[in-house]
Amino acid sequence: MKELALIFLRLGAIGFGGPAAHIAMMEEEVVKRRQWLSHEYFLDLLGATNIIPGPNSTEMAIHIGFVRAGWRGVVIAGVCFIFPAIIITLIFARLYVDYGTLPRVTQFIWGIRAAVIAVVLAAVYRLGKPMMKKPFVALSGAAVCVLSLFHIGEITLLIAAGILGILWENRNSWKQRGPAILLIGLLPIVIIQADFGTRPVVANPPTVAALGLFFIKIGSILYGSGYVLIAFLQGGLVDVNHWLTQTQLLDAIAVGQFTPGPVLSTATFVGYLMLGFPGAAVSTAGIFLPSFVFVLVTAPFVPRLRKSAVASGFLDGVNGASLGLMLAVCISLCTSTLTSTGSWLIFIIAAIAVIRWNIHAAWVVGGAAILGWLILASGF
Repeated sequence: MKELALIFLRLGAIGFGGPAAHIAMMEEEVVKRRQWLSHEYFLDLLGATNIIPGPNSTEMAIHIGFVRAGWRGVVIAGVCFIFPAIIITLIFARLYVDYGTLPRVTQFIWGIRAAVIAVVLAAVYRLGKPMMKKPFVALSGAAVCVLSLFHIGEITLLIAAGILGILWENRNSWKQRGPAILLIGLLPIVIIQADFGTRPVVANPPTVAALGLFFIKIGSILYGSGYVLIAFLQGGLVDVNHWLTQTQLLDAIAVGQFTPGPVLSTATFVGYLMLGFPGAAVSTAGIFLPSFVFVLVTAPFVPRLRKSAVASGFLDGVNGASLGLMLAVCISLCTSTLTSTGSWLIFIIAAIAVIRWNIHAAWVVGGAAILGWLILASGF
């Protein structure tokens, strides 16, 4: 247990580079060095994390803990992996609350906001490139992007896309069941239609209970990259409840780029920003708790889950929807943030850096902070 804890504390503390880098580090530690798992079984676990909701790298840590030491390993590996990111994020949150409105800090944050949009757009590009080979995924992503801009709920769109993905994946085997398939195919339309007009016009103030329920809901249905979290925060906290401003959301995303470990630690920053330490605690618990539950439930069924045609179709649908949500957020942030020549210049440079030159997001965000300060200081 001590060895398990030390491994994932270290991985959580140095885990820059996103889920792909985290998983590569885990493979190096538990397959190559310690031989706790075979390469084939490691890939089976990775396939399972793609089918269930939640952050892939965190769920891989939890899976490895389960294989190594049962439910105690689940707790040790999962908590130790996310702990460094949570502590670092809390420090940033406290500093932001105390100093984030000072002019000098604001000058740095101005450049960071433009770069963050480029980082998210780059993630959409990288994740979408292999998926665009599937016409259904591309079409569902485009449709979800448009519907999201019309303020249809994120969870509504993910569920609807998942149902359509199941139908598409199994279209040949179900073609003889015309009436039943027609009824199931109409279900996403009904779900989306029901979402119109259901969002509150006047929001209630945030409470610890409401914040916890909000993040549990997200953690229970968050598919795709951790950047999809941004779409949920934009929709739930900015557009609907008005608990955050869009400026605060961008600043929270920026902090997520500076910290190692899972991007979902952004929830810690958001919770602290709204309700201090209680808000940070309940937001962090809410966003990560579903992953622990899903892994404990699915771990014994990994081989069968990975080969399921229904699960595969659902995954295609929600992956396309996830990309659409991320793209919609990029469009929304561009219209409200890139309002000057200087901000557009930083955005373009940052986009080239992360997409063309493959520079790490932390370096891009840091460089954008300095460049933003120089541009504002020069009056450009």
